Amino acid sequence: MIPIIVIEGPTASGKSRLALDLAQRLETEIISADSRQIYRFMDIGTAKPTLSDQKSVKHHMVDIINPDEEFNAGSFVDRAKKVIKNLHTKDKIPLICGGTGFYIKALLEGLFDTDEIDIKARESIIQLEKEKGAEHLYQLLSNVDPESAKQIHPNDSYRVKRALEVWISTGKSIREHWSEQDRSTQLFKPYRIMIVEERETLYNRINKRVEQMVEEGLIDEIQSLFYKGYKTSDPGMNSVGYKEFFPYLKNNAPFDECQSEAQKNTRNYAKRQLTWYRKVNFQKLFNFSSYEPNLLLAEMRNYFESTQNELL
Repeated sequence: MIPIIVIEGPTASGKSRLALDLAQRLETEIISADSRQIYRFMDIGTAKPTLSDQKSVKHHMVDIINPDEEFNAGSFVDRAKKVIKNLHTKDKIPLICGGTGFYIKALLEGLFDTDEIDIKARESIIQLEKEKGAEHLYQLLSNVDPESAKQIHPNDSYRVKRALEVWISTGKSIREHWSEQDRSTQLFKPYRIMIVEERETLYNRINKRVEQMVEEGLIDEIQSLFYKGYKTSDPGMNSVGYKEFFPYLKNNAPFDECQSEAQKNTRNYAKRQLTWYRKVNFQKLFNFSSYEPNLLLAEMRNYFESTQNELL
């Protein structure tokens, strides 16, 4: 198995900061596991690495598709695997950093076989969305597969439709399929780091971060996306931190209310991320207040050396 380092944590926790520091010390490269930083032209609202950061350390999976294009966990895994294997041939330890837990889960545990998916079921779900809307699909999923619905945001139409088509086609929830995954073909040995922070501190940071994004030109960035021809219904545009300002730009809704909604939805997103992480076993729970780079590097080195037989 190939050794990799994975840095996870809720939004605004400081993942990118740690990843950049470790990547520089290890002279390696960063693979972003962020489902929004993949989109071009969406820089401020996704807290994308700055051009300076990207020059100091090479970042992969950033700015790879346009906001009107679809992207999923399978696409992420295919691309990330190629980068990881390439870095491994150069004796570099790949560093994965991001808060999209499903991407990382798919990379580490694999994706279950989709041969059982009924094409007619997929087509009927798409038609139902056109007729009754995404909210109806989410309610349907909540009725037939409530556990999976709890793990998916109502606005994440791709994952809602995916969970529904799996349930209709196989009679099993997508969570059941995951639990039955064969782990014997794992390719990577991860050292997983979870950045922890007091919830009140994290929420305050999120509120300030949204305000800072606005000060840095977030509204102009959203307006420029409209000028480029992108629509509110496009996959990338349906992002927390963007969609909340559409009423302000389209219908002259009060700006303060839109900003407050963006802050609230971002806090809720962080809360869902924290719920996801409760089910993950991490090798290191990390807080910047106790960060000692040499100590952390030594811990990672000892971990990989102790599992050397598994890496062969």
